[in-house]
Amino acid sequence: MDYGEFSKRFSTISGINIVPFVEGTKEIDWEGLDDNVNFLLKNGIKVIVPNGNTGEFYALTIEEANQVATRVTELVDGRATVVAGIGYSVDTAIEMGKSAIDSGADCVMIHQPVHPYITDAGAVEYYRNIIEALDAPSIIYFKDAHLSDDVIKELAPLKKLVGIKYAINDIQRVTQVIRGVPKSSNVAFICGTAEKWAPFFYHSGAVGFTSGLVNVFPQKSFALLQALEEGNQEKIWDIWEEVVPFEDLRAKHNNGNNVVVIKEAMEQLGLRAGVTREPVNPLSQNDRLELEELLKSWNMQEVR
Repeated sequence: MDYGEFSKRFSTISGINIVPFVEGTKEIDWEGLDDNVNFLLKNGIKVIVPNGNTGEFYALTIEEANQVATRVTELVDGRATVVAGIGYSVDTAIEMGKSAIDSGADCVMIHQPVHPYITDAGAVEYYRNIIEALDAPSIIYFKDAHLSDDVIKELAPLKKLVGIKYAINDIQRVTQVIRGVPKSSNVAFICGTAEKWAPFFYHSGAVGFTSGLVNVFPQKSFALLQALEEGNQEKIWDIWEEVVPFEDLRAKHNNGNNVVVIKEAMEQLGLRAGVTREPVNPLSQNDRLELEELLKSWNMQEVR
């Protein structure tokens, strides 16, 4: 495989699908998942990421996460690049990666380890062991500001590392790490904090951005991508002003609203999103009303 060529696939929007749960039982609504993925495909998303954080990865069992990756991959059927989220211990992540790859996923995204005690050297070994054990391209999710960017620089020469989903909102830092990784590497930098930060990351050298908004209003996300590609500054910042209130609402409660705002917006628009699982709470009444007014300001209508 030409890993350098593969990394070019991330010069776009990486859509993080949701996982609908049935109210009451909170079991996965598999038909709702199908509807969501078909919505993303219908609206032109070329990279779909099952088992991302917007997909409530840490609320799924390992078996469920494997099933979600398989279901999404089979449904996509080559129409987009599937990047399956994996994580937990090294051995668990490797097993999840192999399951996803066997199901036909194109790539894996290695979540940052959820561990109270982590060092730079330990993070390097964690990511390296998983990347080298899998016969497929990998991207790493990098969001802990306490870790040094030297972790990325040390991993960048690995040929199967094709991307960094960078989710630390420090523009000087992201600029320095992008410039510090040799152009000869296969690494594409992806803004991991969605439309709100995409213009800043893009001008620092990122080539694409992740999005939860695409589950609600993909046209707005693609308008931003087009403006960034064209360098249309006026359009970039006009769209940015429109999406910031939505992303600010998601960021409330220490980002606790991240997923539930997406799901509530989908439900208000007649899309099938279901409820969230613990520890994500339902949206408060005040936040729900704020979201309703925001959707009205966008002239959003039911799309069922």
